[in-house]
Amino acid sequence: MRHLRAVGIAVLLSLTASAAWGQGVSDVMSAQQQGNSAAQASQERINDIVEQTRDLAGDYKAVVKEIEGLKVYNRLLETQVGGQNREIRQLDESMDEVTVIERQIVPLMIRMIDGLEQFISLDVPFLMDERSGRISDLRAMMERADVTAAEKFRRVMEAYQIENDYGRTIEAYKGVQTIDGGDREVDYLRVGRVGLYYQTLDTQYSGAWDQSARSWTDLGNTARAEIRDGLRIARKQTAPDLLTLPVGAPEAVQ
Repeated sequence: MRHLRAVGIAVLLSLTASAAWGQGVSDVMSAQQQGNSAAQASQERINDIVEQTRDLAGDYKAVVKEIEGLKVYNRLLETQVGGQNREIRQLDESMDEVTVIERQIVPLMIRMIDGLEQFISLDVPFLMDERSGRISDLRAMMERADVTAAEKFRRVMEAYQIENDYGRTIEAYKGVQTIDGGDREVDYLRVGRVGLYYQTLDTQYSGAWDQSARSWTDLGNTARAEIRDGLRIARKQTAPDLLTLPVGAPEAVQ
């Protein structure tokens, strides 16, 4: 009996120790699992922090790059602004100069128009309505504020050029001439500025301008054919040819 009791006690102690050991292993495994979970959570937080750090680093690099680009752009703008400021100063100086020139050139243009008008009044009297009208237009233009000084000067010079061209051309045009106290329709022939002639439409009367006497001279029938040929040449109805027409003697140079 004592032997059986001892065996029972030993078995009981063995079972008790086994149960205690199993409980310890379970506690250790639970602790290990909790540690693993905590480590995993910590690693995830570390990964998040690393990712956030990478994003911030990328954003920082992008911002730095943008700042460098803005610095380059600002330097370019500073250069452009400096150039524009210089241009503004030059324009201001040019405008001041233009104002001074305009104050000087307007009186000059008026004198040029006066001189042109006097020249026309003393010149061979061809196309007088047209030429006098051009002078009137120039004077009216000079009073207009909506026309620039440059355009006014261009128009004055254009009028001078037109007058200059008259000396190198031949022209035929129609008009009215007083003959024997009556007005007759005639053809005028202008040969440069050296000769101005008329001939009635029936070719019965012909005349020439005498610049020295400032009057018309009746040519009768002496130059009828020559004036008629000259009119045809001026109208390009026949080829240019030599014309034998009376011209005034050149004035002596004083």
